Amino acid sequence: MKIGIPRALLYYKNEKFWTTFFDTLGIEYIVGPETTKEIISRGTHLSVDETCLPTKILLGQVDWLIGKCDYVFLPRVEFSHGYGMCTKFLAQTDLVANVFRGRDIKLLFYNIGNKKLLTERKAVLNMGKYLGLKSANVKYAYNVAKQAQQYFEVFRTETQEKTLRETDKIKVLVVAHAYNIGDAYIGRPILRSLAELGAEPIIAEYADAGLCIRASKEVTRTMPWAYNRHLIGAIQLMKDKVDGVVLLTTFPCGPDSMVNELIVREYARLPIIILTIDSQDATAGMETRLESFIDIINFKREGAQ
Repeated sequence: MKIGIPRALLYYKNEKFWTTFFDTLGIEYIVGPETTKEIISRGTHLSVDETCLPTKILLGQVDWLIGKCDYVFLPRVEFSHGYGMCTKFLAQTDLVANVFRGRDIKLLFYNIGNKKLLTERKAVLNMGKYLGLKSANVKYAYNVAKQAQQYFEVFRTETQEKTLRETDKIKVLVVAHAYNIGDAYIGRPILRSLAELGAEPIIAEYADAGLCIRASKEVTRTMPWAYNRHLIGAIQLMKDKVDGVVLLTTFPCGPDSMVNELIVREYARLPIIILTIDSQDATAGMETRLESFIDIINFKREGAQ
């Protein structure tokens, strides 16, 4: 048995959990490649025009995995921290099943729905039962994987907090979903450009999720999306610790288009730049905009001295 894991969407949230889980069970897996123009072209060909870039990447990843594995792993998450998710997370399993219905593809998934009925643990146990695995082995693998993910997140958060306290560089909070900031085509070039300009990128996604969700309530009580709450909460927690904010989004993300407007209005005193990545130009021209943005922050710093 070989499991194919698309390098897209929830992968960037749960990589450590998924890989540790399958490693502990001794199940072979293959992860899709880093995002390239070829992957995006595959996904674009399989999508309607209005599909967001991260979903196009997902479809391109699945297309690449077909024929290389026995199952394509596509978990569905409907709720996180008591809040709902963007529809792409609810629909990705059905979307892939329909787009590739004429291809030789088997989907492996679990469904995390109402937190009282479909918990992550129960969903994973159901998946193990579907694969014919012993319940005791699945429970053990789940516990090991959950602990590995928690250790990873705590280490990442503490490392960034240390950097935030100790660095003398310009600190730029990069506000972007995990599947954007971690992507080789979308997020990494932006982080690289900021570093080359002498700034210290601080990743909003790396802030503690529970603290961020609570902090987000100081800004809005009505926002329905858990991942956007995480990002807004990170800004609220670090607004006095950073010199500027980069809002990195992908076209055409509906939730981000509304939330970014809220952020710009709520944090008007902070220098903020919105960067929107599409499937055509990637980061072309972004370096010049970031350079101007860093110059503005420098001028502001010098004026405050």
